[in-house]
Amino acid sequence: MPIPSQMNHIAFSGPGGPQVLHLATALVPEPVGGELLIHVEAAGINRPDVLQRSGHYPVPPGANQHLGLEVAGEVVAVGSADTGFKVGDKVCALTNGGGYATHVTVPATQALPWPKGYDAIRAAALPETYFTVWANLFQMGHLKSGDTVLLHGGGSGIGTTATQLAREFGAHPFVTVGSESKREACLKLGAELVINHREQDFQKVILEHTQGRGVDVILDIMGAVYFARNLASLAMDGRLLLLAFLGGTTVKEFNLAQIMAKRLSITGSAMRPRTTKEKAVIAAELKAKVWPVLEAGRCAPVIHAVFPLAKAADAHRLMESSDHIGKIVLQVGAA
Repeated sequence: MPIPSQMNHIAFSGPGGPQVLHLATALVPEPVGGELLIHVEAAGINRPDVLQRSGHYPVPPGANQHLGLEVAGEVVAVGSADTGFKVGDKVCALTNGGGYATHVTVPATQALPWPKGYDAIRAAALPETYFTVWANLFQMGHLKSGDTVLLHGGGSGIGTTATQLAREFGAHPFVTVGSESKREACLKLGAELVINHREQDFQKVILEHTQGRGVDVILDIMGAVYFARNLASLAMDGRLLLLAFLGGTTVKEFNLAQIMAKRLSITGSAMRPRTTKEKAVIAAELKAKVWPVLEAGRCAPVIHAVFPLAKAADAHRLMESSDHIGKIVLQVGAA
């Protein structure tokens, strides 16, 4: 495939609402060292994109300043011969930014082949959520067969992914949602208990369902507003994993004694600041343990909507509405 000198991408001149996003042109980047240049066919939309656009997600030093954390497409150039990929390979990749574009460079260790039978849309919906869920639930949260896990935001891309992977590896997923349609979707994905947070107190439901024991792991996107109830919902030796702070970052009053009494662990992480080496480890584990599951059809991304690249603003509006179930994807180009 000929490599053009310029590419289309989504730009924004400063923080603001979705209306600040616009189509622009830029020079096609060149891969160096262990990088790949990917001709992007599809790119996933993620909550950090929305936060970055609105000025609430600082870009790590040295990272691409443009939006887009996951893509799928075709390798059109390699920075060195030892990347493990060749021109023409179909890959999906966790980027370091810049995925809302017709071309992007990524470290080869953050790229994976499309699962067998996948197209660009489905492949682009994998990297950000699967890297994040694997790193948090399984690497940091040590989720294992027989564990119970509470997943807040069960209808999100993270939630739908975490529900399926928890079920696949023998855990018991419980989720919170905000609508009947999301409740039904989560049940179909394998959630054993679905709590409508608009109608029920999740702490009360969890303790009743577990006969007062609580759950082993909680994956949380809300932060401060759920913090006390999360800790009360954890079992002995429970693990609270913080992914986002949609409900605030500051807990004003909190009794530390319950952490000691139940030997609780509290961790937080973001994917983008992780090193290339750390992301490579996650990618290798996904390829070995999760890609076979995807190819067998036992887990799959849930695609809610697809927008053309030029309609990225509309895709962000949908993301901010939280009316979607699963992933929102941009159709960028074709091979």
